[in-house]
Amino acid sequence: FLQGCLFSGCFNGGSCLPNGEKQTYSCSCKLPWTGDRCDIKMTATTCKEIYDNKFANDNRAYPLQVDSKSFLVYCHLTSLGACGEGGWTLVMKIDGSKLTFHYDANIWSNKETLNLDGGKTGFDSQETKLPTYWNTSFTKICLGMKIGEQNNFIPIDKSASSLYSLIADGTYRATSLGRDAWKKLIGSQASLQLNCNKEGFNVRSFRYDRSKARIGIISNNENDCRSADSRIGFGTGGFPSNELTCGNRARFADDDNGDKFITAMGYILVQ
Repeated sequence: FLQGCLFSGCFNGGSCLPNGEKQTYSCSCKLPWTGDRCDIKMTATTCKEIYDNKFANDNRAYPLQVDSKSFLVYCHLTSLGACGEGGWTLVMKIDGSKLTFHYDANIWSNKETLNLDGGKTGFDSQETKLPTYWNTSFTKICLGMKIGEQNNFIPIDKSASSLYSLIADGTYRATSLGRDAWKKLIGSQASLQLNCNKEGFNVRSFRYDRSKARIGIISNNENDCRSADSRIGFGTGGFPSNELTCGNRARFADDDNGDKFITAMGYILVQ
């Protein structure tokens, strides 16, 4: 078996890993090669293709053909909490303490990347915006928030040609997850006022200076959405804390879980 490993084993620079106990060997391949003997070139456009074709099974960056170019993009190939089975393609990562992804920032309406190196890693504190934002179609979205060391995820069943197509034009597009689902992103500390509960993409109060979210939910103490004081979401802004761009801000929310100012690191992946 060792002789086979050395003389007929792994192609394209792959490393041969002998297993003396089983009298066999395996190959550790260099990207973009895969297969038992590193003889299959990976030409996927999404992480779901890598998952479905069993090209790999590690959560890491893989070369994807996006916008006629090859980019290293983080793929989550194992199960991802409430989002379910693997094959998730990273789109962006948002630091809620920074204004990079504020609701009013041009980053939501342009086709410019941000920090491509940050798109090669998983659920850390690096912000990134990848070309998968405007080039990758999907049928599901996985939203994640990290607060402290706790990651929470929720899925949205939504088909689109890209996330850009849902957000860039500023048009409100509703979802129907329900306030309890959005609160799961935060955990037991989550709080929202009881009324309005407008959710989806490009969610805004009637008054533009009040709570808003590119993806999320807003709520109000009055029985309307004119002046929402609470929100959970990604790409947020507006009163009462314009500087919080990802997480949970609640004011006048004594009927729920009280006032909150919770900054999160946000993760958006598609499948």
